[in-house]
Amino acid sequence: MFSFPPPTCEKCEIQCDKPKAPHNKSKQDKKVIHPYSRKAAQLTREAHKQDMKERLKNEKALRLNIIGEKLKWFQSHLNPNKAEYTKKDACELIESYFHRFDSELEQIELHNSIKGRQTRQHSSRETVIKQTIEHEKRLYNGYGIEIPDIVNAKSLKVFRDWDLDLRKLPNLKMRKISVRDALKGEKGVQVGNETNDEANESNDESLSDHHEDLNE
Repeated sequence: MFSFPPPTCEKCEIQCDKPKAPHNKSKQDKKVIHPYSRKAAQLTREAHKQDMKERLKNEKALRLNIIGEKLKWFQSHLNPNKAEYTKKDACELIESYFHRFDSELEQIELHNSIKGRQTRQHSSRETVIKQTIEHEKRLYNGYGIEIPDIVNAKSLKVFRDWDLDLRKLPNLKMRKISVRDALKGEKGVQVGNETNDEANESNDESLSDHHEDLNE
């Protein structure tokens, strides 16, 4: 009986009864990198650079979020019947801003006053709130705390019309207000050698500094 020879590979002309198993290249592809080699140092630098990039990105996002929350609070607490604010009015609004966490602090205190509590609950959140308020009060009692410029009628209108879009922050104008502004509003006195107009001009600021953060 006539039999046919087994198939041969066209390239190598070698008879093959069974299909060849695929080559395992994983061991060849994965080369061991010496920890003190240039390649290892390069990979370390790239990983460190990526970590720094992510950290800066998160910090910028957090900073913009904090600014957005502040502006949102001030916008929601504007008096709709006021066409403009005096510095004394702005100071009163700032002092109300310092009490924005009172309800939350009361809830934490009430929660911890329950009998049988051996450990204080929400202590980290309570600490963050108190440190935030203390920092803001130091600014207010010093060179001033930055708020939306509600003293200027034109800036106030722009701020009222703001739709809470963080990408539009550079369009909003900011102003530093301190406790001295309330005293000047009551007594009409000057502080140091600054006139009222000079103080206004020196306190005027905008959110254009954060425009780069928004674009990245």
